[in-house]
Amino acid sequence: MGGPLAGVRVLDLSRILAAPFATQLLGDLGADVIKVERPETGDDARQYGPPFLDEPGGAESGFYLSANRNKRSITVDHASTSGADLIRELAAKSDVLVENYRHGVLDKYGLGYQSMAEVNPRLVYCSVTGFGQDGPYADRAGYDGVFQAMSGMMSVSGIPDGEPGAGPMKVGVSMVDILTGLYASTAILAALRNRDNVTGRGQFIDLALLDCGVAALSHYAQNFLVSGVAAPRRGNGGFGGIPSQAFACEDGEIFVVASTAGQWSALAKALGRPNLVDDSRFATVSARIANRDLVLQTLDAIFANGSVSHWVATLEAADVPVSPVNTMEAVFANPQVQHRGLRTTIEHPTAGPIDLIASPIRNPDAPTTTYTPPPLLGEHTDDILTQLLGKTSDEIAQLRASGAI
Repeated sequence: MGGPLAGVRVLDLSRILAAPFATQLLGDLGADVIKVERPETGDDARQYGPPFLDEPGGAESGFYLSANRNKRSITVDHASTSGADLIRELAAKSDVLVENYRHGVLDKYGLGYQSMAEVNPRLVYCSVTGFGQDGPYADRAGYDGVFQAMSGMMSVSGIPDGEPGAGPMKVGVSMVDILTGLYASTAILAALRNRDNVTGRGQFIDLALLDCGVAALSHYAQNFLVSGVAAPRRGNGGFGGIPSQAFACEDGEIFVVASTAGQWSALAKALGRPNLVDDSRFATVSARIANRDLVLQTLDAIFANGSVSHWVATLEAADVPVSPVNTMEAVFANPQVQHRGLRTTIEHPTAGPIDLIASPIRNPDAPTTTYTPPPLLGEHTDDILTQLLGKTSDEIAQLRASGAI
């Protein structure tokens, strides 16, 4: 593939979501991503279904498909001596290695950073773990929901205390995994630039899901550090100006933001309630925040008497930010989503045409215009060993017979 990362090779020893999402981003930008998987079973994410992609002779889950486009797959048993040797050979010809094994696991096989740096001093080695390389929790396992709970993300999500169904709530999307993938790709790009322009050497990146979860709390956490007071849960309400909230209509819900003076004035007039503009309880941002419950009660009563389509059209005409609360079907029917090409169709080697989510990055000088399908397990093993490592057909046969690949 072309792209701004053309010529960069990434050795991807990761599984499940956070780290594979990071390497997929690098692949979208043109890097040659070699996905190293266990023989026969592969990435655990392949089995995270249903749903599965219907294909002859096997199945790939939608979960796996979401994080593995623009990669090549090779099967290698890193626990075997020959397999570990192959990974070291691949690392010697790579710019980046990404792994998400528990702290210390790869060191047992001579595949930790210190060993790899001896093989390739220019290698950027990114280790994604639950808790990082040090500290009292370093050896613990963990998954997205654990980190949403531990980071405090759940404590500020969910229905407010005192209301039916109140309590902390996990974000539906595996948000800490996705955010960690974004942090990882950013850190890798910075390390590559530092290597190429400053030090000439690679480096070790220690990235923890817990760290990323806490950092992602942003103003929620910062407000606590400033005030010592934790933000209350506000359900589908925001923490900026008022209103920034979901409202129930006759046939569904809408989300409305009218936090500035101009937006509030436009909202009040569009609702046929111009008196709300000059009402001292609502006239300023601070007044609306102080009288939050009264503002929301007033708007709840108004929006309940009208359909989603009516209020969306009314508020859009008044330039008030608004959206229906879309179902998945409605998301992909949205004309803006369609115009931006966020649903793209590619040709899968066994299943034929399949749809994927396109990269949201728009770079006119180096656009991501083509995608290779998430690879079949071991699909590129022979090609990689032959073209990259110069293995002969007899050597590959011996590796396969030994179980190393």
